[in-house]
Amino acid sequence: MATTTFYNILFLIVTLVYLISVSNACPPSERAALLAFKAALREPYLGVFSSWKGTDCCHNWYGVSCDPNVHRVTSIDLRARSEDPIFAKAHRTGYMTGSISPAICRLTRLSSLTVTEWDGISGQIPPCIVSLSALRILDLTGNKIDGEIPAEIGRLRRLAVLKLADNQIAGIIPPSLTNLSSLMHLDLANNKISGTIPKNFGRLRMLSRALLSQNKLIGAIPSSISQIYRLSDLDLSLNQLSGPIPASLGKMAVLATLNLDGNKISGPIPPSLISSSINKLNLSRNSIEGHIPDAFGPRSYFTVMDLSYNKLRGGIPRSISSAAFIGHLDISHNHLCGPIPPGSPFDHLEASSFVYNDCLCGKPLKAC
Repeated sequence: MATTTFYNILFLIVTLVYLISVSNACPPSERAALLAFKAALREPYLGVFSSWKGTDCCHNWYGVSCDPNVHRVTSIDLRARSEDPIFAKAHRTGYMTGSISPAICRLTRLSSLTVTEWDGISGQIPPCIVSLSALRILDLTGNKIDGEIPAEIGRLRRLAVLKLADNQIAGIIPPSLTNLSSLMHLDLANNKISGTIPKNFGRLRMLSRALLSQNKLIGAIPSSISQIYRLSDLDLSLNQLSGPIPASLGKMAVLATLNLDGNKISGPIPPSLISSSINKLNLSRNSIEGHIPDAFGPRSYFTVMDLSYNKLRGGIPRSISSAAFIGHLDISHNHLCGPIPPGSPFDHLEASSFVYNDCLCGKPLKAC
């Protein structure tokens, strides 16, 4: 009798432990979704998926994180360049082929998807990804993803980081993207994105970085960008943008970097850019005309000012000597004329900063 009671108690304890362990494991549906995600990818060198086994995908599955309370998958973080021991031991970065499976969309609590720098991942961004209402980070940088940005990307109202740089994404910037009211970091650089920048781009009021360089964007720079009061870094270089530079960009409170290099921008340099809070200004390789504005003053602090390869005329403005600081200055390949002012900020610059103008003279060029 005592033996039977003992085994009954033992059976109850084992059953209870099993039930607790099952209740603490990720749901079978989410485990299946992760395995389908894994099946669409091939990683031959490092074995990053070798730990994806067992019934509990919330326990020691590489790159997978779960909510400790409800045991649902909240994050997938797979980076090909990492300080993790798995990379250090192999003495190499990662390489992965395949595609991002639509099965990812079955992870309904997912807040972060980071699959970066694997070089060989191709295919499209699954359109169903716009159904992941909890998603805050989508980072697919450094792959070979093609297709287009999902048209309904604006449904991800919690999205704070959208990084798709260094891929082969084509199509336009979806109009719905300007509905991302929580977006703080946008990086679409080095793709094949065409069309115009949405006129209402300024609706992205939380944005601090907008990196759209090396695409095929055309049309004018929207003046609404100046309404993004948190924006500190704007890079629109190496596109086919045209028209004038909106003067309102120079009135932005925290804009520190403005890179418009390598476009088809015309018209004059707005004086507001010279007296702004911008400290890295690159307007080179455009069709900018007129004079360098005589608007320098104590607020003018430029670590970089590159105005080269334009159609600027006239002389170097006298007020430039009153700038608080100018580190690197390049005004070469224009139509400037007249003497180079002596002293700061010119006394540390080389001749290459001034060459190929019509008739500039004085140190470091030939005497006037």
